[in-house]
Amino acid sequence: MSHEAISVFDMFKIGIGPSSSHTLGPWRASLRFLQSLEKRNSLTEIQSLKVLLYGSLAKTGVGHGTAIAIQLGLCGEDPVTFDVTAIDKSILQIKQTAQLFIAGKYPINFNPADDIEFLSTESLPFHPNALTFLVQLQNGENFAETYYSIGGGFVVKEGEISNGKNSTVLPFPINTAKDLLHWCMKTGMTISEIVLENESSWRSEMDTKKQVMNIWLVMKACIYQGCHTQGVLPGGLNVKRRGFNLNKRLLADSSYTDYESWVSCIQAGGNNFTYILDWVSCFALAVNEQNASFGRVVTAPTNGAAGVIPAVLQYYICFCNGDTEDKIIHFLLTASEIGSIFKKGATISAAMGGCQAEIGVSSAMAAAALTEAMGGSQRQVLMAAEIAMEHHLGLTCDPIGGLVQIPCIERNTMGAIKAITASQLALQSQPDFAKVSLDGVIKTMWDTALDMNSKYKETSDGGLAIHIPISLSEC
Repeated sequence: MSHEAISVFDMFKIGIGPSSSHTLGPWRASLRFLQSLEKRNSLTEIQSLKVLLYGSLAKTGVGHGTAIAIQLGLCGEDPVTFDVTAIDKSILQIKQTAQLFIAGKYPINFNPADDIEFLSTESLPFHPNALTFLVQLQNGENFAETYYSIGGGFVVKEGEISNGKNSTVLPFPINTAKDLLHWCMKTGMTISEIVLENESSWRSEMDTKKQVMNIWLVMKACIYQGCHTQGVLPGGLNVKRRGFNLNKRLLADSSYTDYESWVSCIQAGGNNFTYILDWVSCFALAVNEQNASFGRVVTAPTNGAAGVIPAVLQYYICFCNGDTEDKIIHFLLTASEIGSIFKKGATISAAMGGCQAEIGVSSAMAAAALTEAMGGSQRQVLMAAEIAMEHHLGLTCDPIGGLVQIPCIERNTMGAIKAITASQLALQSQPDFAKVSLDGVIKTMWDTALDMNSKYKETSDGGLAIHIPISLSEC
């Protein structure tokens, strides 16, 4: 049976908020379009360029910053390294000059208000998140390319058969949780060890560990910055940041100067249940408030759910003696494998499956990772992932104003707490007596996604988005 080879760095991508599907995906699609233009030797021959957005991208693209991402992508900027403080200036310059520098070099006339069209009543059959680039060259030739942002920053070009990694032969091919358990039982290896061996198909073990730690460094910086930034989130809902005040209240008069001394102050506060609960919430809030502010985050597996795994990992570090490189690396490797199985068997796109595909999957990933980290067996790890998803089934995606703020930010706190609870349940249980398998819950999640009304799939056409009377001043 063929398998899809997905790397840990496919599941965890460094980028800019607020949405992996609606911001990072279109950004990456724009960069791929530049590569296509370069192959055609057309970068210097563009007469005009238009971008058409369909389905969910059109309906919530304004609040998700889709147009911003496309413009920066067309300018050749890298979402991994681009200075997030320069976003407003860059976009304003394009607007004021009605000119865009393709690949950062070649000027073309481009008015975002006219040349990026939000076709909210149209959708393409392959996936709700679709965008088409229409180009006219100076010689009169016209051509178009369509891309689909399929969740978690993954992008597929129309007519494309492979993303390049499917052809990689892994030592332990995995499509399902059953496959994963088979290899664990056959080899006696932990899930994180299986993943590390598979990653060696692409790079050395040393490079993999180094890059995984870099993922954590970005997550860590995001948590810390989010806990120390106050104000109101952009977009018009006037949502006040809560991570800053919660952090300040929990630490009272504690003095610290950096992340390490901050963690020491947190640990000095003890291990009271409500104290720990507040910190987990604070960590998750901090990340997704950064995400909502076009900050640098890591898809885990998406931007909208980017706070769950960092919050649970930070909990593990602060309160469970998880502060070593090996422990952090194993945590993230385990989480990534669970996420990849969900992607293969269902979806990680809210536009396809509702929020169960984002917060639900991230909670399952975090639960599994924490369970292995706390000494759980391979079966207990899979059980924890199943428990976490089972209690997210049917979760809809109905962002108010098309912004990744309400209910998205609070849902990250819920996902993190559920992950810890699921892990604890699994660690105290005997998986042999479990009635529901991880593969069973993944299949159920996908069936639920197919049955779910489209208005609850990141369109802002139903649920909270239409029942909360909030006037947007900017959207």
